[in-house]
Amino acid sequence: MGSQLHLAAALQATGDEAYSAKHWAGLVREAEDAKLDFVTFDDSLDGRPGLDAVLTAARIAPLTTRIGLVPVAVVTHTEPFHVSKAIATLDHVSKGRAGVQLTVAPNPAEARHFGRREDLDDLWEEAADYAEVLRGLWDSWEDDAEIRDVATGRFIDREKLHYIDFEGRWFSVRGPSITPRPPQGHPLVAATEPVGDIVFSDDPSATDRLVFRDVDAATPVDQLIAWHEEGFAGFRLHGDLTNITRELVPELRRRGLFRAEYEHTTLRGHLGLTRPANQFA
Repeated sequence: MGSQLHLAAALQATGDEAYSAKHWAGLVREAEDAKLDFVTFDDSLDGRPGLDAVLTAARIAPLTTRIGLVPVAVVTHTEPFHVSKAIATLDHVSKGRAGVQLTVAPNPAEARHFGRREDLDDLWEEAADYAEVLRGLWDSWEDDAEIRDVATGRFIDREKLHYIDFEGRWFSVRGPSITPRPPQGHPLVAATEPVGDIVFSDDPSATDRLVFRDVDAATPVDQLIAWHEEGFAGFRLHGDLTNITRELVPELRRRGLFRAEYEHTTLRGHLGLTRPANQFA
């Protein structure tokens, strides 16, 4: 018996289903019943119609209990303060199951939606700074910063809120956040470059982070196992969700390579990642 691998599903919907909370909830419940680690919700700025990924994940969070929820956030034209608040909120409402996949927007046509910049160089370097700002803002509240003392009228211990004072090429962020520290400390950060906890890549030697490979849902089990033995921590599967949940997962379980039940309540727990200490505490 080899080490167990991790599985995620890239959720997709087209037509009217893409605008139905009931449809999205059904997909996530199907994935949760199969005990997948997490699902991702795609998003882009390229003009394709669709719902906001972070808001969709927040709508689904109260309807699920264990599976991780990882929406895409396009970081090229958005502010890290707003995304940090949105993902912290998702982590609170899901009780520790939130993540975010950072992606960039190199297309000049997408930049013209905003009209604020023409420089589209070094976007992944910018994304690395963006991730650092996210983590700083999540840490800007210590875990016990909330007092909620009705008798004295004190809600916050001001000494346990911190300015992050980030100064970089793209961002100058003082902080602190206006949302308490997330239950996971840091919600999961994923990307196709090594800027977070998970990297979606075809190269298992690319980084010391967890590496997930994007594969089709119909990929043979033996091929997944071979890639797992090469060093991939897990796979994000694209395609027919029921093929994943009702065919692939049972076969992996039969071989002792995938969980039968969730052992943890948080996304970081599912992936064997510890809760980070607060850098300001």
